Amino acid sequence: MYFIYNIFLLIILLISPVIITIRIFLGKEDKIRFKEKFCFFAKKSHVDETIWFHGASVGEISSIIPIIKNFENNNKIKRILVTSSTTSSSYILSKYKFKKTIHQFYPYDLNIFTKLFINYWKPKLAIFVDSEIWPNMYNNLDKRKIPLILLNARITERSFNRWKYFPTFSKNIFEKIKVALPQNTETKKYLKLLGTKNIKIAGNIKFFGTNLSNYNNIKLKKKFSQKTIWCAASTHKNEELFIGKVHKELKTKIKNLLTIIIPRHIDRKNGIADELSKIGLNSEFHTLSKIIKKDSDIYIVDTYGDAKKFYSLSKLTFVGGSLIMHGGQNPLEPAREGNYILYGPYINNFKEVYQTLENLKIARKINAIKDMKKLILKKINYSGNTKVKYRLNYLGDKIINKNILEIKKFI
Repeated sequence: MYFIYNIFLLIILLISPVIITIRIFLGKEDKIRFKEKFCFFAKKSHVDETIWFHGASVGEISSIIPIIKNFENNNKIKRILVTSSTTSSSYILSKYKFKKTIHQFYPYDLNIFTKLFINYWKPKLAIFVDSEIWPNMYNNLDKRKIPLILLNARITERSFNRWKYFPTFSKNIFEKIKVALPQNTETKKYLKLLGTKNIKIAGNIKFFGTNLSNYNNIKLKKKFSQKTIWCAASTHKNEELFIGKVHKELKTKIKNLLTIIIPRHIDRKNGIADELSKIGLNSEFHTLSKIIKKDSDIYIVDTYGDAKKFYSLSKLTFVGGSLIMHGGQNPLEPAREGNYILYGPYINNFKEVYQTLENLKIARKINAIKDMKKLILKKINYSGNTKVKYRLNYLGDKIINKNILEIKKFI
């Protein structure tokens, strides 16, 4: 099976120049740093004993920031390497002034690239986040006897069903995980069935929350002072049109209504604005807006890493990826800022998280425009629940500390 897997990767490598060119054109690839994915390293490697974290994109990298902050203050750790696959995730990391931490793009999982990567960076410990399972990298880490931790591990029923079609291959991969720290009981069950031996529930690190900058909040609060706002966050294609139609239903009922859309991928911003324009809505972009126009309906946040600032002003947020068959996005960030959460029916990625929020009575599922309209009219002046907010943040701190203790056993 490794042979077939590597043949498939070689085919991808052959057509990669076309893929990379298209992605650069779409703004999804760094036109200079993409070479890192082929092991042309941008940073010099001069420190052994590197602690290496890998997460796919924004959500995974954001979730490990508190762990990185802790390790930055650990004298035993000389260097922290963080890899990811997307430009947006590299931007998130660049906003922090870390001294020990550097970022590189994750290499293609070809056997030769994974060997080059390990030989160059010489990690003491490899920590993969969420559902990042890479056969050749796992195999070569195991050959070099480098411990591998699967942090905040997530295996859905759908991905488990794919892995179980190749039981021998899957077992060979999953048994190489030194310790798995699953984010839920479902994942724990699937990891055990796939061959992982050492599994410890340490909690979902995405419960973690950080304080906001008062300076930025004061500026934004003044900017939106004449508007009644609510947020639609982490939205995907087709969801913005749904949100736009809801806004049209509401604007005659709620004075000075402004809907803030925070798309999952900001490279779609022009398409979103064009789509909403076709149904008669005026949009403006965060990067171009100094003063909110009187006739603006939609405010599109076209920057990464600023969502919390808007959640701090809003009391109501719809979380996307849930009206389409994507599996939902993480609702904890707006919930920790005191927002009431609306979501669609497709939330397989965060079932346990949404159940927690439902139990706390700060979330509700919607299926149609009329459902959302009714709930927004009811909750637009939601005052928040301070006890719930502090409870979520306390739980987040506790979970982060538990995960840090498990990682430190290998440092």
